[in-house]
Amino acid sequence: MRIIRGKYKGRHIPTPTNFKARPTTDFAKEGLFNILENVYVDFDDEPTALDLFGGTGSIGLELASRGCRKVVSVEKDFKHWQFLHRVAHELQSKEWIPLKGDVFKYVRACKEKYDIIFADPPYALDNLKDLAPMPPEGEDVDEAFYAGSPFALLAEGGLYILEHGRDYDFSHHPRLIDHREYGSVNFSFFR
Repeated sequence: MRIIRGKYKGRHIPTPTNFKARPTTDFAKEGLFNILENVYVDFDDEPTALDLFGGTGSIGLELASRGCRKVVSVEKDFKHWQFLHRVAHELQSKEWIPLKGDVFKYVRACKEKYDIIFADPPYALDNLKDLAPMPPEGEDVDEAFYAGSPFALLAEGGLYILEHGRDYDFSHHPRLIDHREYGSVNFSFFR
């Protein structure tokens, strides 16, 4: 894994070969962060970020490196969390906080709001659609509809990015503002 920009720029952090995680490709990560910096996020404002399904830590570290004042990465797998914790310690990163836990339980229990939320679930996750619940067609819904989903943790004007495979289409979601595709990697952007 390579950190592209910011205070950890150029760092190469080897990930264990026995990892089950599918890291976001460098090509897709560069595209994502170009869009974030040039269109959606002013990192000089030191936003807060939540990284769901932390995996290798690539996105969480990139967010911390670019100026987020706080980045929480939630990872359920103990070996992955152990790796994230070790890397945070080695970098002496005070802004990047790897937490071991189930993403869905964390989202339901969390009371904090974040400026940026990034979710990179396993593409074969059975309940991936729960990460961007779709209101019934033609019905107006209030914020209570999104309780228990990442939308409920967004700060006013916050941005939620969901990474997913090409089998998922969120084009009719009322909160979708953008979609980008980098090979087999898709990013859906919500407000």
